[in-house]
Amino acid sequence: MNHEAKPARDSISQLLPFTLDGRKCALDVRVVDRIIPLVEVTPLPNSPEIVLGLVNVGGQIVPVVDLRQRLGLPQAEAELSARLIIARTAKRAVALPVDSVDGVIERSAGDVTEPGKVIPGTQLLKGFTKLDGSILLIHNLEAFLSLEEESRLREALDVNGISKR
Repeated sequence: MNHEAKPARDSISQLLPFTLDGRKCALDVRVVDRIIPLVEVTPLPNSPEIVLGLVNVGGQIVPVVDLRQRLGLPQAEAELSARLIIARTAKRAVALPVDSVDGVIERSAGDVTEPGKVIPGTQLLKGFTKLDGSILLIHNLEAFLSLEEESRLREALDVNGISKR
């Protein structure tokens, strides 16, 4: 008999679904710190175009990344249901404006399709899964800022006397 350990295909992932321009997207809950109502964003001079500005979250200054621009979606007026997802990359906390946030869901690894199997070269995505008869795009937060954008953001924060974390 073969008693080799099976890969962790049945491990469970917790995802935070959100909506952006009618698209169903998600982040792994392990990168999410909190969700807050959309607040006023203060512009950050000399920051990359993808950075909308800064918000103060419990005394921490956090850059706001424009998901609409990153995903090629049109700009839109914020609705009352709009939220900021405060999440953490390996380098810093970021705020992501979204139209709405749903509750946490769980998916087994077998229910998630790796993006390379469907669309090669898709760095912004960690995978796809089904949700309520549609496709849920699971985003890779680490890929939202390019190396150049991260460098320009760090410089803009330094020039303006704002610490990294």
